[in-house]
Amino acid sequence: MNQKTITWLTPEADREWFPPLDHALDEPEGLLAAGGDLSPARLMAAYRRGIFPWYSAGQPVLWWAPDPREIITPDEFKCSRSLAKTLRNRGFELDFDRAFGEVVTACAARREHATGTWITPEMHAAYCDLNARGHAHSVEVRLGGELVGGLYGVLLGRVFFGESMFSRERDASKVALAWLVNRGLVAGLQLIDCQLPTPHLRSLGSRPMPRGEFSALVARLTDQADIPLFSRDLAPA
Repeated sequence: MNQKTITWLTPEADREWFPPLDHALDEPEGLLAAGGDLSPARLMAAYRRGIFPWYSAGQPVLWWAPDPREIITPDEFKCSRSLAKTLRNRGFELDFDRAFGEVVTACAARREHATGTWITPEMHAAYCDLNARGHAHSVEVRLGGELVGGLYGVLLGRVFFGESMFSRERDASKVALAWLVNRGLVAGLQLIDCQLPTPHLRSLGSRPMPRGEFSALVARLTDQADIPLFSRDLAPA
């Protein structure tokens, strides 16, 4: 049996090249490569292959492709009665791309997964750059004008690659995701990548998808023009 090893990427190497996903380690699950940089070209190439960066301060950039992959399809999203009531009655105000940097900063203040990582200053800067280029987007939830929840990620074709979410008020991140799903149903969104499972996501309808199936689906869906998910001309969700 061949022993798997981590591929080392250098900043000078082809930024669009990654090793095949089946080279990813079994332990830690899904670790595919290390090194490289967070340039827009490398990040976009990674997402198109079903790969994402995830590392702690002081480490090189680590690139992951876990098997299985946690996903949500808009038509399988679970909106509980309590969440539907919250959407109707709490008075949350929803918007997008008005405060991208603030959303990333708020997400960096906590760990998304038990084995997660801080959003480093380099990650913060890289995704703000993607936002300026029209690739990364935020959903913002406000209450009385104050930012109390939200999420951010990358849109490619008909896929939204979720990166992180936060809540300062009960259910605020669920509200952000519900708004994204409802808007996605209008725009033609077909897949939301959640990366790894959490009880929070499972309660909203996320499920595992085998890595091979996920990467093939992502390749097909990202080979299309970006849907107008974050266009202000889109009909209200």
